[in-house]
This record gives sequence, structure tokens and C-alpha cells, in this order.
Amino acid sequence: MKNYLKGTLFFGIGALFTFTVVSFYNPVKQEKPQSQIFYLDEPNKEIDLNKFSSEYRIIPPDIPENITFCGEDVPLNEFEVRERFQREIIVNTYWHSASILLLQRSTRWFPIIEPILKEHGIPDDFKYLAAIESNLINAVSPAGATGFWQFMKGSGKEYGLEINDEVDERYHLEKATVAACNYLKDAKEKFGTWTLAAASYNRGMSGIDKQLDRQKEETFYDMLLNEETSRYIFRILAMKELFERPRDFGFYLTEDDFHKPIRTKVVLVNSSITHLGDFAKKNGISYKLLKYFNPWLRDITLTNKSKKEYTIKIPYIEDIYVN
Repeated sequence: MKNYLKGTLFFGIGALFTFTVVSFYNPVKQEKPQSQIFYLDEPNKEIDLNKFSSEYRIIPPDIPENITFCGEDVPLNEFEVRERFQREIIVNTYWHSASILLLQRSTRWFPIIEPILKEHGIPDDFKYLAAIESNLINAVSPAGATGFWQFMKGSGKEYGLEINDEVDERYHLEKATVAACNYLKDAKEKFGTWTLAAASYNRGMSGIDKQLDRQKEETFYDMLLNEETSRYIFRILAMKELFERPRDFGFYLTEDDFHKPIRTKVVLVNSSITHLGDFAKKNGISYKLLKYFNPWLRDITLTNKSKKEYTIKIPYIEDIYVN
């Protein structure tokens, strides 16, 4: 009798455990509501989200037969070049969080970067260099490279950026973009191609020059470089592909998913500011928002002994709030 009761008890516990596991792994399927999803590059074309979810497969993305960087051909007919490019396409396709965030941020920051590149004669493809350098945030690397364009302190000063305890223009998107343009023009003049100019942005002009001479080569694609620089151009190219045809890589974002540009007005300052918190309040915003739109202001004060004129952005109040 005891064995019978013991067996019945174990059977009951086992049945309960089995029911729990089955229920956990087989939840009642609920139909998702129909959703309109619009392609970034075809805003008037909609797809069925339910169909996409049911047909989703993890597969290697298609690789185009021909691509260019700044109008310069990429030799994808060479197996080693093609495989390096494919690696970066796969990484960015399946690194969903980083890629989606970049797509979202691009609509706020590319409209600032693009006209500056155009004004200085720099190909539009270089906006993707900023994207891979910083993920379009004011990042600081372990080595101290700072801002969207990741300038080191020495190179930032060399290209005209003010850097001190109170002001760091590596965080000033417009001025840092101009500095990056000037660097890239110098590098293009030195090396002759935009591809090598871009590679030097990672390795430095002297580093690229040394390897060209050492290996007796003339192009980026024929050089043996350290892994970071070797991947650098392909990371830019992969980002370009992702942005130009996101649906081909499985990214579907609605119009509301993208970060909206925020309009700002300009306040010119040619004197000291004793407290930026008070300055923010006088202009109808918080200290937090003042620093968001002017991250180059690095302290609570602006001691402007030289009476230099600074341009401080103040956002329009109506643009701060989401409708």
C-alpha cells in the first residue's frame, strides 16, 4: 500500500512538472495585430509584420556584385576582399541593437554632417565613417579619442579645435566635422585615393605611409594591415549598404521610430558665463538640455577672458516634447 501511494505521489508530481514545462514552452498562440511597417528607402511601401515574423530565417545576407567607396571601385572579385566585406555585412546585420540605434540616430545627426561634407568637397560616404567611429554619440575611447569623429587631443588641436577644461570642441559636431574634413583633404592629397585617406583616419598618415613603402603596394586592398585597420574600410562599406537598403537586411522601422531633428536658435556669447545653470534658466531650458545641445561646454562656467565669440544652441520649446 505504501509503495502504491508512493508511486501515485511520484506520478502526480511528474505529471504536474510535465504540464508546467509543456505550458511554458508552448504558450497559447495569440494573433498579433496587423501593423504597417514602412521601408526607410520606400516610405510608401508597406509590408505585413506577421508575414515577416513567420518567414524570418537567419541566413547570410546577399552580397552585391559591385560596390564603391567615394566613387572608387572595391575589388569584390578577389575572394579575400569579398570575404572581409561579407564578415562586416553579417556582423552589422545581426548586431541588431547597435544597427537599429544607428538607423534611428541618423535622421537627427546626418542632416548636420552632410552639408558640411558637401561644402568642403568631401564625399558623402564619409558620414558612415563617423557612424562606425562613434555610433553617432559623443563617445570617449579608452585611448582618449573623443566625440562623433573621435579626435585625440593632439590631432584635435592640430586641426583647429579648442580643447581645455571648460571647452572641448571635439564634442562640437559642426566644428569637429569641419576638422575631420580638413584632415581627410590632407590625407587625400598625400595618398591619392579616398580609400587610403579613410584608412589613415584609423591608422594615421604615417602608419599608412610606412606600410605602403614597406610592402611596396599602392592600394588599401593589397596591403596586410593590423586587424582594426584591415576591417575599417569594410565596416564603413557595410554601414553604407545597411543604410541604403535596410529592408534587404531585415530592418523595418516606422517613421515614428526615427529620431526627429530638433530645431535650435543661436545665442552669441562673447563674455564670461558665471553659472551655466543660471544661463540655461534665463533661456527657458534646463541645464541638462543646455549640455545636450552644447556638449562642448565641459564645466559649470565659461571663463572667457579673451572675449571670444561662442555660439550656444537653445532648442525651441515646442520641439522638446513628443506629440
